[in-house]
Amino acid sequence: MIIVQVFERSEYERRMERTKERMREEGIETLFLTDPANMNYLSGYDGWSFYVHQGLIVSLDHDQPVWVGRDMDKNGAKATVWIDHENLYPYSDDHVQSPVGKHPMDYVAHVIEEMGRGDTHIGVEMDAYYYTAKSHQRLQEKLPEATFSDATLLVSWVRVVKSEREIELIEEATQLSEAAMEAGIEAMGEGVPESTVASEIYRTLVAGTEAFGGDYPAIVPLMPSGEHTGTPHLTWSDEPFSDGDPVIVELAGCRHRYHSPLARTAVVGEIPDEMARVSEVVVEGLNAALDRAAPGVTCEEVELAWRESIARHGIEKEDRIGYSMGLGYPPDWGEHTASLRPGDETVLKEDMTFHMIPGIWTDELGVEISESFRVTANGAERFSSFPQKVFSV
Repeated sequence: MIIVQVFERSEYERRMERTKERMREEGIETLFLTDPANMNYLSGYDGWSFYVHQGLIVSLDHDQPVWVGRDMDKNGAKATVWIDHENLYPYSDDHVQSPVGKHPMDYVAHVIEEMGRGDTHIGVEMDAYYYTAKSHQRLQEKLPEATFSDATLLVSWVRVVKSEREIELIEEATQLSEAAMEAGIEAMGEGVPESTVASEIYRTLVAGTEAFGGDYPAIVPLMPSGEHTGTPHLTWSDEPFSDGDPVIVELAGCRHRYHSPLARTAVVGEIPDEMARVSEVVVEGLNAALDRAAPGVTCEEVELAWRESIARHGIEKEDRIGYSMGLGYPPDWGEHTASLRPGDETVLKEDMTFHMIPGIWTDELGVEISESFRVTANGAERFSSFPQKVFSV
């Protein structure tokens, strides 16, 4: 296996400096990250090791971050990170689900002490999926001189504006998304098991193009069908499709952990008149919101364009219609920062990237037609050119 250097060292160094700027603004002297997306962003580390405790330590007094992880994952770190290998600190396997009372945070605390950061203001990701209550308790016990505060989104906000190279990776992920969506729709038909369609989507996402392959996405393909299309987060079963079944497909190509989500709706057989009507409302509102997105515009202003558009058709919906996205690991490709929703006053900047998914769901049906887009000087630029319509299969 040959590991490709995804980004230049200089880009990682710029990311570190921007992170430290935010740390200074928040009065944080040491930052401990457990979100694998944030770990990847600052170090390059990439491995399916996030089911055990691991983390990255960023100090205002150190040029490079420090990786802490399981001993068997150290070689994976050597293969993927840009940082010097002397900054890799593995813990022994008896810390994992320990029979002798050890915990990985005991070792993290030891490393922080060894770095001379044991009495500093430490920011931790309290709301990250990978930072447990036990982890926080253990760090506090082992570092009694430290002050702790929540820094869950500190690096995530650094990530919202993408570099040219990051945009390139999302564009490549888009090619995977389009190919997988086409493969999934082509595989659908009366009597075809839902699992067969899911397998074609997965095969295409990973097989990639002639130029490059794909990664596993942070979220599995979502495929609610039949009477469940009003329930957006169902996956698939092995039941066969029946004539008249509507199907919503939401997926994302993934390239070096960068995603390009895409959602479309299909019907096995003829498209019902009501679904055709709702799809026209969705497409009109989607493009109204895209037309409104531009540097200097707030997230809530983009959402308002959607809401005003659908209101002309007698439809009300005040949920968020999108979110910032890009680099991600399971269970989410979203960045958990800016959302296209009422009350979000985040100002759009060039090279922010979003997934806009303004679906309309009722008790009887659901229609999703989404677009991932980039904010440019001239407004929103769609990543995908996939047709904006409901497909009959």
